[in-house]
Amino acid sequence: MLGLRHPLTNALYEQDGNGNVAVTDGDRHGLFTAEGWWISGELRECDPQLCGWVAGPQVATHRRAADAPDP
Repeated sequence: MLGLRHPLTNALYEQDGNGNVAVTDGDRHGLFTAEGWWISGELRECDPQLCGWVAGPQVATHRRAADAPDP
């Protein structure tokens, strides 16, 4: 899965493949929407801004395009 660690809590935020975010903080888990709304799990709090980063669209740039020449 693709994910990020929260810089303050060290919780792991990962995409679940369905547009939601799985958050793991120690032995507690929770599932949230991309906007940070709780769906399921014992972990009921998250950082909604980080959820948006993790679940948001992966935008290609000209710097990472497959046909762009290497510098």
